[in-house]
Amino acid sequence: MGKGQAQIANTIRTLRFHAGEMTQAALAERVGVTRQTIVAIEQGRYSPSLEVAFRIAKAFGVPLEQVFQYEGDIG
Repeated sequence: MGKGQAQIANTIRTLRFHAGEMTQAALAERVGVTRQTIVAIEQGRYSPSLEVAFRIAKAFGVPLEQVFQYEGDIG
């Protein structure tokens, strides 16, 4: 990513697998977004809003920091 852009890693794919191999479509429905949005978030091409990030964490019953981790430089 370019300088100044956040690099956010996520564990959505792993969490989906551990949730009975939940599909991207099923997660999208639970969260209230499109499947394409889930795909883009999983691939790191899109950073979700804070509200969507919390909804994803809630869908898996885990804390937000278990789903998303900041890996960028600060400053």
